[in-house]
Amino acid sequence: MKKSVLIDLYTREGEDLLRHRNENPEYQPWNVYPRPRLKRASWLNLNGIWDFQVSAEGTRPQQFEETILVPFPPQSLLSGIHRDIPEDQYLFYRRKFRLSDDLWPKAVVDLESNRVLLHVGAVDQMAAIWVDGTMVGERIGGYEHFTLDITDALRKDNEDHLDLYAEHEIVIRGVDHLSNYILPYGKQTNKRGGMWYTPVSGLWQTVWLEVVPEQYIRDLTVTNGSDWVEISADIIDAAATGEAGSLSGTVTVHAPEGEIAAELVDGRVRVALKEPRLWSPEDPYLYSFTVTVGQDQVESYFALRTLETKVVDGTPRLCLNGKPYFFHGILDQWYWSDGLLTPADPECFRGDILAMKELGFNMLRKHIKVEPELFYYECDRLGMIVAQDMVNNGDYNFIRDTALPTVGMKRRDDRKLHKDAKTRAAFLKGMEATVAQLKNHPCICYWTIFNEGWGQFNSGEVYRKMKALDDTRFIDSTSGWFTCETSESDVISEHVYFKPVRVDKSTGFDKSKGTIVGTKPLVLSEFGGYCLPVENHIFNPDKAYGYKNFKTQEEYEKALIALYEEQIVPAVKQGLCGAVYTQVSDVEDEINGLLTYDRKNCKVGADEMRAMAEMLKL
Repeated sequence: MKKSVLIDLYTREGEDLLRHRNENPEYQPWNVYPRPRLKRASWLNLNGIWDFQVSAEGTRPQQFEETILVPFPPQSLLSGIHRDIPEDQYLFYRRKFRLSDDLWPKAVVDLESNRVLLHVGAVDQMAAIWVDGTMVGERIGGYEHFTLDITDALRKDNEDHLDLYAEHEIVIRGVDHLSNYILPYGKQTNKRGGMWYTPVSGLWQTVWLEVVPEQYIRDLTVTNGSDWVEISADIIDAAATGEAGSLSGTVTVHAPEGEIAAELVDGRVRVALKEPRLWSPEDPYLYSFTVTVGQDQVESYFALRTLETKVVDGTPRLCLNGKPYFFHGILDQWYWSDGLLTPADPECFRGDILAMKELGFNMLRKHIKVEPELFYYECDRLGMIVAQDMVNNGDYNFIRDTALPTVGMKRRDDRKLHKDAKTRAAFLKGMEATVAQLKNHPCICYWTIFNEGWGQFNSGEVYRKMKALDDTRFIDSTSGWFTCETSESDVISEHVYFKPVRVDKSTGFDKSKGTIVGTKPLVLSEFGGYCLPVENHIFNPDKAYGYKNFKTQEEYEKALIALYEEQIVPAVKQGLCGAVYTQVSDVEDEINGLLTYDRKNCKVGADEMRAMAEMLKL
């Protein structure tokens, strides 16, 4: 059988990156502060060229024969490697640095009483890290950031002080056991094609250093109502072997009516806002604040917004800030033609968010992927709601997970599904890590636990675990597929691709007619998937994947607008609370995006899409 010829497609940002690299070999991609919700001045970006070696052995290689551009995964065009990495091969990265590097802020002079932290955005899937030959930590989980205190491992001078001018070395080892299905893996597969994508391994997010005092703020937790915020500081005393430090300090909120200063008591403070300004996609207002504890100070932000369910005129509605709100969403898988999981520049986040807002959407469903924090910051800042999926694991079976549910067989006892204890434990660990990592972002209004049965088990019990982690957001336990008597969820969530979308509140859900109904808020969490190939912007010209094909932009746009006007708008009037169209962009074989895979073409007119979006408002 003839093998498809895949086309190298670059985004404009990817082309700019290559130009910068040609002009300056020392150019650092992603040279922006990676964590806006906990920001300090003292940081050093370690992105750029690293030594690289693939090995069948887990021990450090004697030689590094290649170089790679971090933070791009080796399978991507932008990494400079651009080839498949055999599963279970070890990926070794090496980077040398000096604490005297000119890129440190000038305020950082004396490291005598400070600690040096190493931050790693994400390594797919398992990582081990050495600093100056000493192992400083191991981590499991391909979508989780982690931090290591490397101070004690850094080589000292003759007087046992940190040597600012010595050359230090970081070695990171990554390995990806993709096909055992135990760890969360998302849409990756060793045999890409259709709705499955090129696998990614190794580093795929920013690596950076930070200097903190002995006692420092490790994390912040923010909760809020419509006119108050509670800020909790997790304070660590490194000199006391990582135990909790002094829980006193000062919080200063920068509000429109002026600064509000309050003291931390037992690490917490509650601040009332006299003239609250609520966050929404139409007015994404963010309050900035600073926290000072001893010699440490961090900058952060929060927003005021509330989420609840109300019955309005006999219909359950999802409400934002006390009012019924239609969540006009689009599926967002955010693979990139040149960087795969990692776009060429953080500006790509801003570009896609603004492109979707320009088309009238107010929500992105982040599909089976956890992004760098800069993505969520841009959604917070620009006003884009996020419905965040958990990253699935477990095996996939076409008959069980796609064919039978598509024809209506969606009721199964999921207590008997995916019974492997290790797989279940890995999913729950990933879910807990995702919530802990993202829960401070006001843009996230909705958690999706299981999608279309992949890895689904004990959905009622898992829902309760999620509710214990975060009871402030809507929870969709079983998006699209399997439900049963034990299922619990805040919404009724359906996927409809091959039937008309109808809501009938009196007769129940009729699978033969594709009718949606229920006593809970109704969400159409996937639909559409219309396909339009755009010449010279297609990754796989030999194969296309989607749900309905069109040849011209005029036909495509007319059909898309008709889909909304004839099916979604009437459904909203009958009780539909949210709808998620598939999808933001083409992804590899899939050509069902509103944008092409390289983001260079939009397939629909903004005026027509915005006019249609106005019809969906409650």
